[in-house]
Amino acid sequence: MEGDSRPELVAWRARRDRTLDEQRREARDKRHQRGYRSARENLDDLVDPGSFQEYGQLAVAAQRSRRDYEELQTSTAADGVITGTCTINAGLVGSARGRAAVIVNDYAVLAGTQGYFHHKKLDRLCELAREQRLPLIMYTEGGGGRPGDTDVATQIAGLNIRSFYTWAAMSGEVPRIAVNNGYCFAGNAALFGCADFNIATRSSWIGMAGPAMIEGGGLGKYEPTDIGPIEMQEKNGVVDIVAEDEADATRLARQLLGYFQGTVRQWRAAPQEGLREAIPADRRWGYPVRRIIETLADEGSFLELQRIHGRAVITGFLRMEGRPMALIASDCQQMGGAVDAEAAQKAARFLTVCNAHGLPVLSLTDTPGFMVGPASEEQAAVRRMSSLFLAGAKLEVPLIAIFLRKGYGLGAMAMTGGSFVRPVYAASWPTGEFGGMGLEGAVRLGFRKELEAQSDPAAREALFEQLVARMYEVGKASEAASYLEIDAVIDPADTRQVVLRALAATAPGG
Repeated sequence: MEGDSRPELVAWRARRDRTLDEQRREARDKRHQRGYRSARENLDDLVDPGSFQEYGQLAVAAQRSRRDYEELQTSTAADGVITGTCTINAGLVGSARGRAAVIVNDYAVLAGTQGYFHHKKLDRLCELAREQRLPLIMYTEGGGGRPGDTDVATQIAGLNIRSFYTWAAMSGEVPRIAVNNGYCFAGNAALFGCADFNIATRSSWIGMAGPAMIEGGGLGKYEPTDIGPIEMQEKNGVVDIVAEDEADATRLARQLLGYFQGTVRQWRAAPQEGLREAIPADRRWGYPVRRIIETLADEGSFLELQRIHGRAVITGFLRMEGRPMALIASDCQQMGGAVDAEAAQKAARFLTVCNAHGLPVLSLTDTPGFMVGPASEEQAAVRRMSSLFLAGAKLEVPLIAIFLRKGYGLGAMAMTGGSFVRPVYAASWPTGEFGGMGLEGAVRLGFRKELEAQSDPAAREALFEQLVARMYEVGKASEAASYLEIDAVIDPADTRQVVLRALAATAPGG
């Protein structure tokens, strides 16, 4: 083609190509030997084909004064971070709603460390994403700050950079998803921790300091794999979703982003009639609530966060007839569904993020209340449990409450935004039961004298069961509905349609 041989064009192509994997085969092969992907391989898998617009591709590390410039162009390509705009999931939600921004830290460049131009690129993308309201996905692998950028002679500590501020300032304005594989220490870990949602592979180690910083602080010598292993960070709630590898993490990032991109047209749902038998006939038995969630949700649409952290309350996302929703649900197989301090704090943070980004909330409640006792107070129960009331009070999105069985005390109120009148619709399955506290506790407390008057243990137990049965009749779902403490009792098989009709009655976007 005419003009293809112009020297300027040839030189530019050669310069650009030094940043690509084909010219950096040694770095790419080293990643592959570890079972990892290159930064550009992750990028290509994440974004829609042909949609990526790169920013700052020709940057190099600020080390021209100590290293050969042409060598820097390959070995420090893009100064260790790929940044740009794109679309993601446009085939599902359309190109307008598929707009996004991406930051991919490149561990093959100086161990993914953050240098002078690296930070400038981060700032540029974060500021652009905030201005244009673009959700942002960041791959965070890297070792934190870089001390070797000798070209920069106009700073002392270099602490006047904006990157951590610009990234954190986007909280509540656009969804931010952090994805990690490998080592993520110091500044990279700070960026990971500031995200709204955190995905990490099983080959991840995440910590606020790496081995060199720990040793330099006189705290001992550690291997990188001693610091913040995934098993620890999953259990303590630092990581929302654990992925098998980078391919799985990338798939999950696309799925997670999709809930904030809106409704999809194609969906399928399981038959709903089985929900009528989902709750055991014996009210004391537990049941797998995730089966209920997966039945209610469009097939394959349920995505759980923090599965083994704060286990008494399940948090996650689902779709109904293609419409995305946030979910909180009691897990009665964990402490009978009692909301402990950890679960309350987990749910509160989740609700706050979902509210900021306009996702309606579905609450599936089956709880005897808050977990109480001296051990609970040792976990700062008063402060952490109260955070769930604070989050509920600030909800501006529709909240629909479905009581599967138990709705007792402050814990049940906290699961429904702080009050049973807070949801736009509060309905119960026929198995629902309600009271100011659990029936057994209410009987022991309210009828202590009568029970103590029974000297025969068998007679005392019989009286106890009789009183519990009487209170159950008073507090069952139909009675609560007759006193207008809830809006309705529904056929479990109709739950999807009840939820969708409740949402349809809310203001657009509300």
